Amino acid sequence: MVSKAFGCVLALGLVTATPRTAAATADYHHVHLVVPNAEQGVRWYIRNMECEAVAGRKNAAQCGAAMFLFFVGKPSGPSEGSGADHIGFSFANIETKTKALEAAGVKVTSPVRDVPNLFKIAFVEDPWGTRIELVEHPEYLGFHHVHLASAAPAKTLAWYQKAFGGEATKIKDRLDAVLYGRVWLLASASKEPLAPTQGRAIDHIGFSFPDLETAAAEIKGKGVTFQTEPRVLTPPSPSAVKVSFIVGPDNVRIEAVQPPAK
Repeated sequence: MVSKAFGCVLALGLVTATPRTAAATADYHHVHLVVPNAEQGVRWYIRNMECEAVAGRKNAAQCGAAMFLFFVGKPSGPSEGSGADHIGFSFANIETKTKALEAAGVKVTSPVRDVPNLFKIAFVEDPWGTRIELVEHPEYLGFHHVHLASAAPAKTLAWYQKAFGGEATKIKDRLDAVLYGRVWLLASASKEPLAPTQGRAIDHIGFSFPDLETAAAEIKGKGVTFQTEPRVLTPPSPSAVKVSFIVGPDNVRIEAVQPPAK
């Protein structure tokens, strides 16, 4: 099973920074969750994770640097047990935050503890099975990270950096990560078989590109197979949004998007 602790062992050996090609201009864009009622999901994350409403979008919340989107449906399983094990939010004081969440009826699955030479952490769960880590990392408040589970964590992180760019680095010189702006991508080892993310509480994660067609061609040149080719979404989706899907390591579904021009 995946370690419950944020400070689990992460393998070394990430590749060096890639050139700023079209594919390497990716920003971390969104997390797409499955919930029975999208508006209820939005309200839960606004109320409990301090996200903000998105004008004109009843199925979306802005959580720091990333958007949270909500499919309507019944999750086929929790995030834990898939390649997208959990997501993380950073708060200035997680002891206070965890007490407030518990008082509000949020399920606390692991109480606050201090990870030496890192920071304080705790785990909670949303009502639909998404595992959420709370961390006390003042330099990166708000939506903080996506934590993958993998049979080969170092290779998985290297794959993401090769495909989408980002900065290969460490959190506090301790945890291997790829940093996309203000969102960290982490991976830890799992010895158990991992279910595909599609249909589970965390259905997929998303990266954005200013030029998706060019980026997709470059990513394909790196040996990555696209599940769907770039296409323009039709209403009621935001106009002129281009999307495509990739299945990454450990059957993590990944959406690549080109947001509409501002």
